[in-house]
Amino acid sequence: MHRRKFLSLLGGAGLASAMGVTKSQAASGHSFNGYPDAMGVLHDSTRCIGCRKCEEACYQVNDLPKPEKEFKDLTVLDTKRRTDAKTYTVVNKYNTAGLEHPIFRKQQCNHCMEPACASACFVKAFTKNSDGSVTYNGDLCVGCRYCMIACPFSVPTFEYDDAFDPLIQKCTMCHPRIQEGKLPGCVEICPKEALTFGRREDLLGIARDRIRKYPDRYVKHIYGEHEAGGTNWLYLSGVPHTELGQIEVGKTSAPELTSGALGAVPMVVGIWPVLLTGAYAISKRKEKIAQEEKAEAVRATRESAQEEAEAALKAAMDKATKDKAAAVEREVKKAVAEAEKAFEEKLAAAQAPAGEADTGAGESPEEEA
Repeated sequence: MHRRKFLSLLGGAGLASAMGVTKSQAASGHSFNGYPDAMGVLHDSTRCIGCRKCEEACYQVNDLPKPEKEFKDLTVLDTKRRTDAKTYTVVNKYNTAGLEHPIFRKQQCNHCMEPACASACFVKAFTKNSDGSVTYNGDLCVGCRYCMIACPFSVPTFEYDDAFDPLIQKCTMCHPRIQEGKLPGCVEICPKEALTFGRREDLLGIARDRIRKYPDRYVKHIYGEHEAGGTNWLYLSGVPHTELGQIEVGKTSAPELTSGALGAVPMVVGIWPVLLTGAYAISKRKEKIAQEEKAEAVRATRESAQEEAEAALKAAMDKATKDKAAAVEREVKKAVAEAEKAFEEKLAAAQAPAGEADTGAGESPEEEA
């Protein structure tokens, strides 16, 4: 068995047991057919001109890092690209036999009706929303990256260059904008209406009408109508979809695939959720201990700083008291010395002979003559 498929089966089975959903979709064989009024996007590759406007809109809407090459640089289309943690959508160019012009196909999360990433995620970090989008909550993610293995389209990517808080990244179908009544950014900016947003059922009707009206323009296959149990992104093409890099994934959703594995490998099914749950518990325990240690360090630092401040204040007050006492003592001594000096001067003046005091003043007028 292929490693990817084995892990997909194993993870999906583990999920069913780990979350206590004893009659989960995977275990019971029950499949989820999607929300009836879910929205979606239809990509018509016969209209796409490879302008990369959709990439630029995605970059702006999601505030993504600026790419190395500007969006108007179309030479990047010469190389096959895939989405990554900083690029939620890419347009690739395909040269097919029998056609004189290239064909362009947009690639992003296909927002499966029954998403394998959500099925594999044992902490439920992924949510299939009623508007058709599949969104991700990084606060719940434990970084197991099992969603990356489970996705049949290899869409979820990991922030390997973020050493402190790496998360999974992928297209959200502009879920916040849809909630505000807006179009997804890529759909809104497309100058050739190669992208159409609407109810999935309506989009299927539009696609069938185009195929019926222009049988020479399209192959009779709407990619995403049944692939992996159905996706909310749908595709029309003038050539077989496999020539545009769209793999054959079958019509069965991931949870349905894992239902057989539950009965086939019960021991492994029992071990896998225990390991994952244990890893999750250990991770949470480490976070709790780290928070307690951090709080203790903050408390100790605060107390130490307070003690140092109080000691410094006491030392300053003691010094001020001593300085004041010394100053008072100096002033007292100075005053006493001045008083003693004044007293001695007065005493000396009082004890001086009377003749000395009358010298000059007692001479008679005759003596002067």
